[in-house]
Amino acid sequence: MDRTLFTPKGTYFFHHPTQQSNGTQPDMQSSNNQPQTSHTSTSRSSDSGEPCVTGKWASSLLKECARAISDKDSSRIHHLLWMLNELASPYGDCDQKLASYFLQALFCKATESGHRCYKTLSSVAEKSHSFDSARKLILKFQEVSPWTTFGHVASNGAILEALEGETKLHIIDISNTLCTQWPTLLEALATRNDETPRLKLTVVVTASLVRSVMKEIGQRMEKFARLMGVPFEFQVISGVNHLGELTKEGLGVRDDEAVAVNCIGALRRVEVEERRRVIQTLQSLGPRVVTVVEEEADFSSSRNDFVKCFEECLRFYTLYFEMLEESFVPTSNERLMLERECSRSIVRVLACDDIEDDTGEDCERREKGIQWSEGLKEAFSPLGFSEDVVDDVKALLKRYRSGWALVPPQQGENHQLGIYLTWKDEPVVWASAWKP
Repeated sequence: MDRTLFTPKGTYFFHHPTQQSNGTQPDMQSSNNQPQTSHTSTSRSSDSGEPCVTGKWASSLLKECARAISDKDSSRIHHLLWMLNELASPYGDCDQKLASYFLQALFCKATESGHRCYKTLSSVAEKSHSFDSARKLILKFQEVSPWTTFGHVASNGAILEALEGETKLHIIDISNTLCTQWPTLLEALATRNDETPRLKLTVVVTASLVRSVMKEIGQRMEKFARLMGVPFEFQVISGVNHLGELTKEGLGVRDDEAVAVNCIGALRRVEVEERRRVIQTLQSLGPRVVTVVEEEADFSSSRNDFVKCFEECLRFYTLYFEMLEESFVPTSNERLMLERECSRSIVRVLACDDIEDDTGEDCERREKGIQWSEGLKEAFSPLGFSEDVVDDVKALLKRYRSGWALVPPQQGENHQLGIYLTWKDEPVVWASAWKP
């Protein structure tokens, strides 16, 4: 089999004449729509008494405001929110953007308006969501950054190796990634030396934004499978309130099928207390392999400590925003859309902690790879990635600008617990493969 088929070549089935994205969300601060010309201030840190706003000023001011909110220091809160509002802009440099989006979350936390704000942001995003806008955003992001394609290539490689030689494949996709990883897997199946297998793809949809475009995605997947000559069946499972409700019968799993479960960014949307149950549910499906990809951040262990949770959230999104700043041109509309997508997650993590949702789809309690591994090991054994798959990922990263790297499996006791994508030596995405 040609190993190069494991790496994405542009997600062909998404391509058609480009249409302009239909606008953007309202500004957070209507009086502050243009980049600021000055970033300076003489504010002093409440901990050290030293000036905190020089150079990378946003982190210091935002942390100071988070501490004031935790301490319920109303006068300090008011002063810092006012200062941040004067300096922040969603159209400025990285610091101004971080200040803008985290200011929104801090204001919601201070005024206990997080749930209302989150619902408003979600409603606006849903109204502006379409297949064309999503397609354009996905393709551009994959073109400039391996943030998502890293997990796709690693997972596809593990799935293809685990199901090699089988004639009836059933992939259960719990990812909300709009099926962007599957065209290259179909290509690989089409070029197998033996008989081309039959593939059933079951997509479990938990996000309303994804549900609205799945019909068109399904049609394109079916068309692409015909083009590749792969017998293909596509089904969507929606309306699932909790992943723990999934069953073999409900997913249409047959005894003669070799099953793979693909989870990309899915487990973090499960409430922390429900995760053991969900992992046991995945085990009950009898999969040959389970692939798990999650972003490397811990919003769970500190969820009862607002300041610690805030600092971890700020650390992670600072990396993400800096990556976007270096990957996109300053005037990129796609970059602005990606940043504004983050605003909902930031509000959800920092200002909606005590809100019980009707469903678990909006949970944002991320964990790091080592934390996920501890839970997964209760039901699965680490499968690890072969040298071939690791080589495929390394080949993928060579397509992008410098700064990206792969941290391969480490030697020793935990040598099979996944691989990491790093951005400037900081781990940002974790990919892993597991077997019952």
